[in-house]
Parts: sequence; C-alpha cells; structure tokens
Amino acid sequence: MALNPLVDSRDMRFVLFEMLEVDRLSRYDAFSLFDRDTYESTLDLAEKMAVERVYPANAAADKIGARYDPATKNVTVPTEFKTAMAYFNEAGFTGLANDPEWGGTGMPEVMYRAVMEYFFAASISFTMNVSLLVGATNLVKNFASEELKKLYLGKMISGEWGGTMCLTEPDAGSDVGALKTKAVKQKDGTYLITGQKIFISAGENDLYENIIHPVLARIEGDPAGTKGISIFLVPKFFANPDGTPGKRNDVVCSGIEHKMGIKGSPTCTLSFGDNGACVGYLMGEERQGMKIMFQMMNEARLDVALQGLGAAGSAYLHAVAYARSRVQGADAAKKGGGPVTIVKHPDVRRMLLWMKSHVEAMRMITLLAAYSADLCHADPGAARESQALLDFLIPLCKAGNTDLAWLVTAEAIQVYGGYGFCADYPVEQLARDSKILSIYEGTNGIQSIDLAMRKLLMNPDMYNYGIFKKRIHETIDRARGSVDAALALEVERGLDMMDDVIRRLAEYRDAGKTAHILAVATPLQQAFRMLAHAWMHLWSLSISLPKLKEMAGDAEGARLCNLVRENPEAAFYYGKVLSSRFYLGTEFRKYFGCLDSILSNDGTVVEAIEEIFTGAMEG
Repeated sequence: MALNPLVDSRDMRFVLFEMLEVDRLSRYDAFSLFDRDTYESTLDLAEKMAVERVYPANAAADKIGARYDPATKNVTVPTEFKTAMAYFNEAGFTGLANDPEWGGTGMPEVMYRAVMEYFFAASISFTMNVSLLVGATNLVKNFASEELKKLYLGKMISGEWGGTMCLTEPDAGSDVGALKTKAVKQKDGTYLITGQKIFISAGENDLYENIIHPVLARIEGDPAGTKGISIFLVPKFFANPDGTPGKRNDVVCSGIEHKMGIKGSPTCTLSFGDNGACVGYLMGEERQGMKIMFQMMNEARLDVALQGLGAAGSAYLHAVAYARSRVQGADAAKKGGGPVTIVKHPDVRRMLLWMKSHVEAMRMITLLAAYSADLCHADPGAARESQALLDFLIPLCKAGNTDLAWLVTAEAIQVYGGYGFCADYPVEQLARDSKILSIYEGTNGIQSIDLAMRKLLMNPDMYNYGIFKKRIHETIDRARGSVDAALALEVERGLDMMDDVIRRLAEYRDAGKTAHILAVATPLQQAFRMLAHAWMHLWSLSISLPKLKEMAGDAEGARLCNLVRENPEAAFYYGKVLSSRFYLGTEFRKYFGCLDSILSNDGTVVEAIEEIFTGAMEG
C-alpha cells in the first residue's frame, strides 16, 4: 500500500484490524450492519478526500487566513475550505458515528476517529470546525429538549449548521468557575444571556448557514464556582418551524485572534446580549453545566489527541520522503563512495526511527481509547472496565500526543535541515499548527493534574489504574514465547516501579502535601505516557514478529534484506518490529530515569517563591 503524505494507511489497518480487531464489533447489535469491507471503503474514501480536497487547501488557507470585518462583524474563511467542506459534508463524515435516527451513519467511534486522523493530518484548521460541531451535536442529542432536537439536530448532523464550545472568558480560563456570563430566566422558560467568551474556535464563520453555541453561564442567584454553572443552547439564528434559519439572535463576534498557527481557523471573541436580547435554552438541569460540558470536553480532548497524531504522522512521512530523495554526503559505511541520500546516514535513520516509534504508539493508544468508548456503549458486561480505561487514557492521549507533536514536527524540520525552516516546505506549518494543541481543551498541565489527582489519588481504590495495569499484564502474558523475554520483563519492571511511585504520592496525599504532588504531576504524566507506549509496542511486537517470521523463516542478513525489498508486507512487518524494538530497547529506558526523579523527594519546586523569579528577571 503506497504511502500518502498524511497517514500510513497500512499501519492504520494494522491497529484497527490486527490489534483491536474492530471488525468483530459486528457481534454487537449497535454495529451489526457493518463489516470489514464497509470499514475499508470508508477509510479509502477518507484518504482520497483528505489527500485530494483538504490537504491542498491547507497551505493556501494558512497564507490567506480567516478574516474579520469590523463593520459587519462577520468572519470569512478561505474559499478553499468552503469547497472542501462541501465535499466532506456530501460524503456524510460529520455524522459518521452519530445516530441513524437523526441522519447519522451509526459507525463505531473508533472508525470515526480513524477517519478523522486523515483529515486532521490534512489540515487542523479545517477539521477543527468538524470537531467542534460533532461535540456540540452530541450535547444537543443527549441534553436538549425534544423540541430543540427536532429543530437543530438534523441540520447539525448533516453539517449544514456548525457548532462551538463556549467556556473561556477573559478572567476564566483554566479556572472555569470564575466565569461571569449570566443567565436570567424568563416567564416562557427561556433565559436571557449576557457576557463575553474568548478564544472560541469557529465562533463566527461563513462555512455554515447557522452556528449553535453551547454556552456556560451562571443563572442569576446561583452560587459561585463550578457548582453554580449551567449550560445553554444559544443559536446564532433561531430555527424556523420548517428548519430554515430565522431571526438573528443577539450574539456577535467582536474580533478574531492573530495567531502563530491554525490561521485558517477563526479564533473569536463573542459578545452575548449587548442589546439585552440574547436568548438561550437550558440543556439538562440547572447547575449541571460543568458535568454536562465534561462530556464534550472529553470528546474534544480525544480529538486534540488526534490532531497531535495527525500533525506528527504527517511530519514523519514528509521527513521520510525528503530523506529518501535528498542527496548529501558520502556513505560512512563505504570508503570512497559517492554522495548518497541522507536516509543512509545513521543519525538520520535514528531521527526517523524515533519519529516512527512515537507516531505508531500514538496511533495505537488513541484508537484503543476510541475502541474502549465503543465497548462502553455496546457491551454492558465490559462497560465498567472500558470506561475506567478510557478515563485513564484520555489525559495520556491528549497530553502525550500533543507534547510529542511539537517534538516530532521539530525533528522533521531537523531532517530537512535549513529547508525545513522555510515556508516552502510543509513541516514548518505543521510545527506552527501543532503548538496550540498542548494549550487548548485543558492545558497539558491540567491534564497532568487530572491524571494525578482525579484518576489516581482521589479515585476510590485507584480503580482506573488497576484496570490499566490489568490490561498491560494481559499483554505481557500474551507476549511470552513470541517476544524476547527481556523486553517483556522491562515492561513488567516498569509497572512495579510505577507502583512504588504511586505509594510515595499516596504518602504525600495522606500527609496533606498536595503541593508536592502537583509539582511532579507533569513528570508523572510523561512517565505514564512512556509506560503506555511501551505497552502498545509490546502488544504490536507480539503480532508483527510472528508474522514476519512466518514470511521470512530463518532468513537473516542479505536474504532478509532482499525479502524486505521485494515483499511490501514483509517490509511493513519488519518496520514494525524495528520500531517496537527501538522503543522498548532505547526510548523506554528514559522512563526509569523519569521515575527516579519523582522518587528523589526533591522539594525545590515547592520551596521556590515568586520573588526568586522576579529577582532573576530584574537582576
């Protein structure tokens, strides 16, 4: 299977059909209508559309950017995005995993996420519109009244109407409970909304004929903090009974941000109720806004993980293509030889293998999370464990993928050398676009605190961690006999050492030393990401190594090289084996050093006071 410049489609199928065996989801009623042929054709269509329609629009949209007109308060997006979105909606991708009852296709979540990797790799700016729309759609489906569902849901699932997520305010970023947006109940049961939201992606645009805003606000008289927050459906245009956009609501865009990357995506400031006439409709119960919004935030965090994977995967493939074509320097292994392509140089191979091993681990762990979401809904017997694993994996996927996206795109630039730093080559934009990923939808510091506190130390019996460990031990047991025992033992040793770290953190918790826990929350999250990736590579190796041996037999050296050059499938499995061996034998070693630093009990971060940093800057 030929590589496109966006996603390794063969590796995608390895994860879906050889690791997760998603075609077996057909045994559940919810997915009984789908088989592997259907999934394959869906992936093929997504790949074709992403490569031919969305990817070419990305560079042009980056140069043009979204534009704001202060006179009309309208935002226009690049024309290239409008054309691509028409094809995307016609193909039905927006509603791929949504209910057929409302016009969706009803495919598994894991297939939707696999499809979206192609589009995120093609353009984060373009696909952010889809991500926000799908998240808003699910909120409306699960929490809006039946009347609102009938008016809005079909248009959202078809992609005709857009959606957003309206949380952030000037004084309420990560501290959402500090929001000031107010809701006043009216006699007819609606609410008048007043306030301002900032950093609202796709908050205003001309891609959609209407935009549906889920808005967090505090009902007049409700308590401060997150406990007093409710959530409201606020449409840009009210819906007429016939489903067409009606009267304009009192919500306007007062400006957009000028950003380092994702320039084709408008990041808006929205003003609600400047004229005292912004109408919102309560979703769910009063004061349940944060609980409801967390559904969308968790979905969005998995989307952001996919954005990181998409950017990193595309950067890696571009770097491979460049390294195989760029001629520079002599082959160090051959005396007197002429210039060779830079892929012959050991240090470049090291960079490429480093990128490959991380991208493949990112893909495996992200699709496993999505597959777990499907089991939560389809298999009542597996739901509790699957939900526990999903909850544990979300911060690892979001923070892990997005931190790595910045590092992988940087390494891709390094492979290109000076050309990589120039806008004529795609890796420069991939790096700029990827930096935001560690910041929005909950900074990676917030993800780390969520993992350390909510998913571990505040979790009864640490159930989520217990399921995570259980699944890793199952993989270790399956790998015995097919994988080098030393590699499996290293993963097992990694689990044992993590137990020691968790015990130390529990001691901090019991002693009231919360600051000590928070000081190591990010290193802890990074260690868990490395452990999770080691798990994925051990799982992968337990499949790919036997398949390579089945093809190659006892072939070694020149015979094995010839087989790999002549047989694409042998080349694929050989590459998988090398990738996993590299990660487990080289990269995973860093994990133990990370845990050593957490166990060192160094209190410098906790002891440091603000004046030290101020003095350093002033001095």
